Amino acid sequence: MTTYLIRRFFQSVVTLFIVSIATFGMLHLMPNGVARAMLGKNYNPTSLATLNHKLGLDRPLIVQYWNWLDRLVIHFDLGYSYQRNQSVNDLLKETLGQSMYIVGLALFFTIALSVPLGVLQATRRNTVTDYTITTFSFIAYAVPVFFLGVVLRDVFQVQFHLIPIANQIDSFHAAFSQPGQMILPVATLVVSGVAGYSRYMRSSMLDEITQDYVRTAVAKGATKRRVLYGHVLRNAMIPMVTLIGLSLPALVGGALLVEQIFNIQGIGVLTINAALQNDFVIVLGTTMLTAIVTVIGSLIADISYAALDPRVRLT
Repeated sequence: MTTYLIRRFFQSVVTLFIVSIATFGMLHLMPNGVARAMLGKNYNPTSLATLNHKLGLDRPLIVQYWNWLDRLVIHFDLGYSYQRNQSVNDLLKETLGQSMYIVGLALFFTIALSVPLGVLQATRRNTVTDYTITTFSFIAYAVPVFFLGVVLRDVFQVQFHLIPIANQIDSFHAAFSQPGQMILPVATLVVSGVAGYSRYMRSSMLDEITQDYVRTAVAKGATKRRVLYGHVLRNAMIPMVTLIGLSLPALVGGALLVEQIFNIQGIGVLTINAALQNDFVIVLGTTMLTAIVTVIGSLIADISYAALDPRVRLT
């Protein structure tokens, strides 16, 4: 177990290192350079030289990368936005809470709904129940997140006024103190998530039901309920753990669009606005944060295998 954890830790570090090189390098491949793009219409040779010196962009690229990586690893300093005159860390403190609140609730309800729906479909395969859930899953999966969000907003807020239109939610306190305003953003992500997760859970359950250990348990007199929930479900959750761990970036990406639709000032809106304003320091910081969350999610998923299935040996 210890050897496995050490190996996975170093694999995660290498992955993040490669992502950092790729992200940092792509930003510096922009035509005329990062500083030129940041200046926009305010460009002139003097201001360009000043900004290049202020950002350290007049140094060799390897030196720039090393300085940025040193600040990130030693101090977890994601940089400073001169356009906003604020550090990226402070900006993330202001916006991350709202995003984590939405993503956390969406992930919780997605799992809570997907697992029983998948089990229900697997145990009632090729019945009206299975076909009905499958039809709705395909429809929900095919609908883009942004389109679904707009439709829910127009129907429940604009047309029927069932949910009041949210004021700008610009802090975690505002998001937490206005739970009603979170219903539609979370529902948008949950509908899309359940559509895919439930199908995956159904397939995983069907694969396990046909295994020899199920027939052996039934032959020994174990009840169907005990076999299903005591053995099959536990083993079927292993692929689901992988899916959940690796789907965090997609969930965060969906939240990015949802925040824009429902006027929530989270990390998604921060990233979009930074990209539109050519504030690449913020874009680089949020990209690295997303990469770190992805790697951690994958690592947690791998470690969870042993808890779900004793047959798995982490060596």
